[in-house]
Amino acid sequence: MFLGTHTPRLDDKGRLFLPAKFRDRLADGLVMTKGQERCLYVYDVAEFTRVATAMQQGPTSSKAVRDYVRVFLSGASDEVPDKQGRVTVPPPLRAYAGLTRDCTVIGAGNRVEVWDTKAWEAYLVRSEAAFAEQSEEVIPGLF
Repeated sequence: MFLGTHTPRLDDKGRLFLPAKFRDRLADGLVMTKGQERCLYVYDVAEFTRVATAMQQGPTSSKAVRDYVRVFLSGASDEVPDKQGRVTVPPPLRAYAGLTRDCTVIGAGNRVEVWDTKAWEAYLVRSEAAFAEQSEEVIPGLF
């Protein structure tokens, strides 16, 4: 499981150092794609395959399903980290997530998310208060 918050920087070639604790799981390859809230989702290959296969089970008669699957899969890029644990973030994905230099990389369970640091901080300002004050069950059966 991917956990924690890390703050690597993009280098001048658009490469990002993966956090050391994520490198082993992603060393053989990963898939990076557009995520919600203009971040990037990063999956190991097996998990990406599982997620993409599940998505394709959705009804193709639904425009929302077609649109989501198209954006998610067409934006995907398979990458292999170099021996130093760096991975290239393709220019279209950097542009989508607004990545320039300072990034925040978070573990989100089955995936890693890559955020522009300012966007991540703004997201936390909007979301942490609601998280702390949540009095209803958000995920049925969890608490």
